[in-house]
Order: sequence, then C-alpha cells, then structure tokens
Amino acid sequence: MLTLRDCIDFSDLREEEILAIAECEHIPILTALEEGESMVHTPRGRKRIAVMIKSQAVICERTGNTVHARHLRRVHDAFVGRFGKSARHH
Repeated sequence: MLTLRDCIDFSDLREEEILAIAECEHIPILTALEEGESMVHTPRGRKRIAVMIKSQAVICERTGNTVHARHLRRVHDAFVGRFGKSARHH
C-alpha cells in the first residue's frame, strides 16, 4: 500500500508546495497533491500554482501571520526558481 509520503516522493512537487495548494484551495493534502501534480506539467498550471502560493502569502500577511507569509514566499521563490519563466506571473 502506498503511503502519503510515497505519493509525495513520486510527485514532481515538494511537500511545502503541496501543503500551500491544500491551504489555498481548502482541500485535503492528497487532493492537493493530485491537483498540483496535474497542473505542474503545463506552463499554465505552473503559473496557477505560483499564483496560489503567492496569493496565500499575501492573505497571511494581511491577517498578521507574517511568519507563515515569509515561509510561503520562500516556497514560491523556490518553485519559480525550479520551473523558471514558465512559472512566473505578473
């Protein structure tokens, strides 16, 4: 039987990215992994993931959760760094 860890390890996303998708979309982690895994394979999907992570950081900052906002910005920057301009957004 596959565990959640196995699924994360097989994914092209990092755990922090999956958690950010789950947080942004208000969905379970496994559902976020499935959704993110399908999105990460297209330029449009990568941009959407980048926007989700960045938007969640903005929400955290506005609500006073600056520590988590900084973490999400690092996750966003690492994601964009890994996928280059296909993950950049305006």
